[in-house]
Amino acid sequence: MADEQARGQVLARGAVEYGAGLGKWIGLATLALLAACQVVPKGRPGAVAPPPITNRPEPVGPSLPSDTERHRVALLVPLTGPNAGVGTSISNAANLAVLDTGGKNIRITMYDTAIGAAAAAQRAIAEGNRIILGPLLAEDVRTVAPIARGAHVPLIAFSNDTGLAGNGTFVMGYAPAQSITRVVDYAKSKGVTKFAGLVPVGLYGQRSSTALLRAVESSGGQVVSVQTFDRTSGSMKAAITKMNAASPYQAVLIADSGRAAVAAIPLIRAGAGRSAQVLGTELWNAEASLAANPALKGAWFASVSDGLYNQLAAKYRSRFGRSPYRLASLGYDAVLLVTRIAGDWRVGAPFPQGALSDPGGFSGIDGAFRFNRDGIAERALEVQQAGAGGFSVVSPAPHGF
Repeated sequence: MADEQARGQVLARGAVEYGAGLGKWIGLATLALLAACQVVPKGRPGAVAPPPITNRPEPVGPSLPSDTERHRVALLVPLTGPNAGVGTSISNAANLAVLDTGGKNIRITMYDTAIGAAAAAQRAIAEGNRIILGPLLAEDVRTVAPIARGAHVPLIAFSNDTGLAGNGTFVMGYAPAQSITRVVDYAKSKGVTKFAGLVPVGLYGQRSSTALLRAVESSGGQVVSVQTFDRTSGSMKAAITKMNAASPYQAVLIADSGRAAVAAIPLIRAGAGRSAQVLGTELWNAEASLAANPALKGAWFASVSDGLYNQLAAKYRSRFGRSPYRLASLGYDAVLLVTRIAGDWRVGAPFPQGALSDPGGFSGIDGAFRFNRDGIAERALEVQQAGAGGFSVVSPAPHGF
């Protein structure tokens, strides 16, 4: 269970970047969650970011086995500072996963990355942890990865920066390229062949643009225009004007937040995109309150499923008194993953890293996933549609690979 002893609390730094087979492992904690949670209505109450949570995971009772009988697992997330809300949501959800699985095989120690990720990683390794879950931020992953690699301790990072994967680092965050590929394929199945893109300046926009071009090309379609903007209203208007001056398009990908899409769509509708299908990315899944906005009506985006997440969010609120951030499920699923592998992992031995590459994949709150040979989490995604009643599923996620 989560260890909150002072010696396990290391301060580190950050700011949110955001930046075997499947059938044999759906049971265990997922069934425990289903049994313990009530079903909540659609509309994702946990998707909107609440104020930072001040709760800390509660210490385990004396009934759990001693350290010689449990695997040491480190969780590196920001527990103080501007990103404490997200980090604490992840750590609290990890704590719930330990409770739901019985906590007999693993002991998790939390390390705060708010003022020094390197110090957190070094402390975690010195204290005998054989695997690290986290960090959250790309900059912290860059700092921690070589430290962990030098100690032969694998890293399951919560970042969505796929460029960080490899050499013992596994990226578990939601990759925009996978979301874009899924929604483009769905649009193509509905007869869309000509696409346009509106992407923000920066790494996320660059990768989204590349993903759009590749996905459309592989589907046999055509990208008629991709325009960038710097998230100012003037820049957005200029980009859309250029996009609308290009060849006609049937669908437009807005690779930014739902709020940005709400601002962009009226401008798109005023020109060549008056009847274009609007496509979004996985970022929209954290903004359920915007689903009913008339501008987004009928828009599609691909993301992980919210079915089990809604139940986790209800259980989380019951225990901690607040709604979790959407990324909390990463903490829960990371613990499920390690717990599953722990059954064949001798206490005191190095973590069996090869088990992470099971081609059959794993399953958790966010559905089916597996790590590819590059160390990037490949996910089974669903396509959702925005409407007055919130987001609804128009193409379910596959159950496995």
